[in-house]
Amino acid sequence: MSDRAVAVVRAGALTTVQDLGRTGYAHLGVPRSGALDPAAGRLVNRLVGNAEDAAVLETTVSGCALRPRCAVTVAVGGAPCPVRVDGRPAAWGTAVRVGAGSLLEVGAAVRGLRSYVAFGGGIVVAPVLGSRSADLLSGLGPAPLAEGTVLPLGADTGVWVPVDAPPWPGPAAELVLRVRLGPRDDWFTAGALRTFATRAYRVSSASNRIGLRLEGPALERARPGELPSEGMVLGAVQVPPDGRPVVFLADHPRTGGYPVVAVVREADLGAAAQAVPGTPVRFVPVR
Repeated sequence: MSDRAVAVVRAGALTTVQDLGRTGYAHLGVPRSGALDPAAGRLVNRLVGNAEDAAVLETTVSGCALRPRCAVTVAVGGAPCPVRVDGRPAAWGTAVRVGAGSLLEVGAAVRGLRSYVAFGGGIVVAPVLGSRSADLLSGLGPAPLAEGTVLPLGADTGVWVPVDAPPWPGPAAELVLRVRLGPRDDWFTAGALRTFATRAYRVSSASNRIGLRLEGPALERARPGELPSEGMVLGAVQVPPDGRPVVFLADHPRTGGYPVVAVVREADLGAAAQAVPGTPVRFVPVR
């Protein structure tokens, strides 16, 4: 077992290959995709000596189990979770050396939703439009992991990097999302805009990589009907006919016909990616 690759023993609920996404193609209808918590992806890459945009694994809730076919440096970050190598506890949030044929187990998230696994040399599946990210909406990039999937790895630099940021403590008790109102806030009543800015919502279990779906008070429209399809950006807060906001995340569609009441600051979306169902959410309008 000397080839540079890692085999999937347990895929978990949803584990995908992600980097920082495919930018520059929105005008062609191609989503960005990429790690939902990019800060976590960047950090685990730094820990194993990779460039920050190297491809990593993004797990969802239940982790995964992997068997490297070569000795490799590994780091697990993002949502805190137990890590084991051949059944023995291993460190989370720092670089760990895993031997060829050893079993690396990334456990279920203790807090948050998504953990990230970086391998020295990165995952080198074939890029599509400049990115190795899996996009669940369009189908671009590699398919979600399945048992038996084998992922090729790049050359390991062998460089171990000390932790250069405090370990992530987990999601806040309340998710606060800063937003800029518009471009279609005029489609909602003044009362609806007050509700949006002052009332709490909760993260729905129907949320996924496409969007953070929310439960809570409906936003009343000031005008009926639907818009012609128009471009959607990362962080757009679209309001479907039931009046409950949806925050678009990395795999969101490029166009939509429901009005966008506001857009979340991109810096807040990493926290949104880690918010478990039931987490209170507040929107804070800023200029």
